Amino acid sequence: MITVIGSINMDLAVVMDTFPKQGETVLGQEFSTIPGGKGANQAIASVKLGSDVQFIGCVGKDRFGEQLTNNLQHYQIDITGIHQVDAPTGVANILIHKHDNRIVVIPGANAALTTQQIDAHWHKIAQSKLVIMQLEISEAVVAYVLDKCKQAKIKVLLNPAPAQHFSLDWMEHLAYMTPNESECEQIFQKPYEQVVAMYPNKVIVTLGSKGACYHDGQKLVAIEGYKADVVDTTGAGDTFNGALAHALMNESSLADAVYFANIAASLSVEKFGAQGGMPTVAEVQQRMKQ
Repeated sequence: MITVIGSINMDLAVVMDTFPKQGETVLGQEFSTIPGGKGANQAIASVKLGSDVQFIGCVGKDRFGEQLTNNLQHYQIDITGIHQVDAPTGVANILIHKHDNRIVVIPGANAALTTQQIDAHWHKIAQSKLVIMQLEISEAVVAYVLDKCKQAKIKVLLNPAPAQHFSLDWMEHLAYMTPNESECEQIFQKPYEQVVAMYPNKVIVTLGSKGACYHDGQKLVAIEGYKADVVDTTGAGDTFNGALAHALMNESSLADAVYFANIAASLSVEKFGAQGGMPTVAEVQQRMKQ
């Protein structure tokens, strides 16, 4: 069982010919409302690959909250840990131009997740082989879960996004940390090659089309990216994290798990929307044979 503790958002996606400059108005091509949130995305990425997943988080008492909860239930994710609160459901405003995206997240109900709610569901969390978190929820809740998981000897995979909310004190509590290149350098103020050497087999840095890397205690291990026909990069990092968690929980070595996650992420960018492109295990295995 994987427990995801994190964010649930409705993505408000706009496809455009060009990003607006300051004070400029431009015409968009398409507008879509798409289920998202880093927590929900990572949960769905894992479950589509075959993992059992339960979710702990918050939504508002509004239409978006109802739609997003139903969406997670559709994927057979255990939603008994999702609370309705008196705050609007989180949203993410996503501007998409060619193969680039710019995202503004409004946490809304995600910020209402409390340590008391963690305690209320601890009996279920304690059954997990792995807990996945991101930083679109309260820092206090992240710190609390890390402490409880360390005491219970439950492994935690933390995706430190947005990076400005990360605390270096958390490193000793983590089994795995998955920043992208810019997040890694923002947190540690060092090139990522130095960081992975400081935390062997713990920090896995995603490098977009260049793949991913980590240090195995003796050398830098680079997993090359897989060439993809890019449609939308939204959710590629979340797919990587969900796939990495799935592979690790199925006894893969770290090298094999990172390779598997890399292939899954490459497939995810070939369709529109964060969750729509997330692959099944059969699709990943098929691409691995190519």
